[in-house]
Amino acid sequence: MRNRTKGIILFIAVSQVIIILGLLALPPVVQAIPGRYRVWLQENHPALGAISEEVIAQVAPVATALPAAQQVSETQIDISALIAQPVDTVASEGAGDVTLNVTQEAAPVQEVEAAEESAVPAATPTLAATETPAPTPTPMPLPKRVMLDGMGVVKQSFNNCGPANLTQVLNWYGSPITQEDVASYLKPNPEDRNVSPWQISDYVNERMPGYSALTRSGGDLDLLKRFLAAGFPVVIEKGYELPESGWWGHYLTLYGYDDDLQELYSQDTYLGPFDGSGRVDSYREFLPYWQEFNNTFYVVYKPEQEATVKSLMGEEMFDDFKMWQMVARIAEQETVDRPDDVFSWFNLGTALTRMGGLTGEAQYYQGGVQAFDRAREIGLPPRMLWYQFEPYLAYLRTDRYQDIIDLANATLETQGGRNVEETFWYKGHALAYLGDIPGAIAAYKAALGVNKNFYPAQISLDSLGG
Repeated sequence: MRNRTKGIILFIAVSQVIIILGLLALPPVVQAIPGRYRVWLQENHPALGAISEEVIAQVAPVATALPAAQQVSETQIDISALIAQPVDTVASEGAGDVTLNVTQEAAPVQEVEAAEESAVPAATPTLAATETPAPTPTPMPLPKRVMLDGMGVVKQSFNNCGPANLTQVLNWYGSPITQEDVASYLKPNPEDRNVSPWQISDYVNERMPGYSALTRSGGDLDLLKRFLAAGFPVVIEKGYELPESGWWGHYLTLYGYDDDLQELYSQDTYLGPFDGSGRVDSYREFLPYWQEFNNTFYVVYKPEQEATVKSLMGEEMFDDFKMWQMVARIAEQETVDRPDDVFSWFNLGTALTRMGGLTGEAQYYQGGVQAFDRAREIGLPPRMLWYQFEPYLAYLRTDRYQDIIDLANATLETQGGRNVEETFWYKGHALAYLGDIPGAIAAYKAALGVNKNFYPAQISLDSLGG
């Protein structure tokens, strides 16, 4: 064989090896591209953006669902009976005590409730749970139409709907704050994929003198109308579907409604319109997407409006345990009416897990696990754990640490999922319980790398001497 022929064969073989190695390296390279650059390309050069996204979809596809549970707890409880249990029979000695009961060598033991239960819509300091809320007044007929004047729209920067919606509300109240100001604390890393409602409320209560905020779940259309009629804009957390990329989470600022037209009016920081005319959703279209986040909302108000907020909320919505018990009842009925509705099962698991956090009772965590197992069996959207984290807590409290790792790893497979600090934080807990302290320390540091202000991870890291 002549040298020239040998050289051609060698060149072809080497080229094939290079191509194979390149294809193997492409997925992690593609996944490492910051999301804001991908969005910029799509917005400014649509043709190139479309080609880029098609390539990414081929080499680094997003899974269609989070993994189903590989094990089922041997102990199964009667969820219906558990939810129906009267409040005054629930043991309260463990309420608020959610420290990790293991040795310091094996896991973080310096946790605090607000940190451990990271997404809890807690009562604000000014509306302390020990106070007796004002009774709900006799319902007065609501106006058929309400429109709060002056609600402007803030076009969000990349993945910035949390800070942008809060900015809209604060601007409406007269604050000159910008979304950049809000994001500098709530989301200092622009790639961070989520700001939870409790974080937004904490920010207002702790860093915005002259304003208070309250986050709740289990709202309904009538409650939204009551707040709007009383002059309070309401920010809700919701799901929404994009044809090209599937299910996402979002915030929306409501500022009006019309009963005759059966419409809600809002400002959408992502989808617009940005001419100030507002977004219009029919009641029928709006409610299913709000349900996907357990009908969660927050309200910003002035301290002198506290009594009004109490009155509008009512006792059941103001009391944490009663609220989650109500949410659980609603979600359980939804699972009966729609047994394959993944969000109803997830909402049920969330409510039971929160009840467990408030009482310290293991049976609530077990009920939560059963609901989450069913949701995973149906198929949770792959981005579900970018926004809500109760499955991690339920599995943690029932010693199913591998489930936490499996869910976290599946979330970390996506570029966006690697920019959710809670993913690393809960994975760190599971690794600590399994005895992998160096792995846990690395996970906590990764959480702080996503958001340096995520103090729960710092607490966990300090508890391990990291």
